[in-house]
Amino acid sequence: MEGLSGPDPWSAPLEAADRALLEFAVRLTRQPGSIDAGAIQPLRQHGFSDRAIHDACQVVAYFGYVNRVANGLGVELEETE
Repeated sequence: MEGLSGPDPWSAPLEAADRALLEFAVRLTRQPGSIDAGAIQPLRQHGFSDRAIHDACQVVAYFGYVNRVANGLGVELEETE
């Protein structure tokens, strides 16, 4: 995944349900206008409830929001030891 540091999530040994969630999260982040019933169907096929899908949307959207606010304000990461 371009622009990410650390391990590549696409090569991680994920269960099929976790991979579907990863793909949904990336799509919601990069192409939010493309999310429709078809984008949600793989999550349902892997047993995600309406509540779990709702929670995933909330977490992905909030993370994107917070990062954009931080970027827009020029917030820099703190050094860790």
